[in-house]
Amino acid sequence: MDHVDRILAQWRRERPDLEVAPMGLLGRLKRLTLRLGQEMEKTWATHGLNAASFDVLATLRRSGPPFALSPGDLMATTMVTSGTMTNRIDQLEKAGLVDRSQSPDDRRSFLISLTDKGFHVIDAAVADHVATQCRLVSGLSKQERRQLDALLKTFLTNVEAD
Repeated sequence: MDHVDRILAQWRRERPDLEVAPMGLLGRLKRLTLRLGQEMEKTWATHGLNAASFDVLATLRRSGPPFALSPGDLMATTMVTSGTMTNRIDQLEKAGLVDRSQSPDDRRSFLISLTDKGFHVIDAAVADHVATQCRLVSGLSKQERRQLDALLKTFLTNVEAD
């Protein structure tokens, strides 16, 4: 019996008229998300990063050469507001991980690109990040991971369709 089971038992005792099984599923997903996030934050911190900086650097790195995107493209990919993205870029620029340069295609806009330092930091960080993720899912067999992934994909697709 885990923490969520105890909560469900209390609700079933106090409100037997309610179907609380979904509360268990969502409660476990929430607890799992928090725990996984804590583990990934530890990994990013070893590289001087947090979730926000990792997100921007990883987005630039996976975009491929020349590892540069407009702030608008970064915002669309990371789904944050303009002000939030500007703050992230400013912090990464101060740390020497990204450069801001005028776009050769449009003089009114600029591009954010990885510096050599930023490239090396994100390459090391993403390798450790993947190792952390592998460690975190190691308690499941490959078959269980495929099944869970398929179920979560279906679940997410249905929730996002609403």
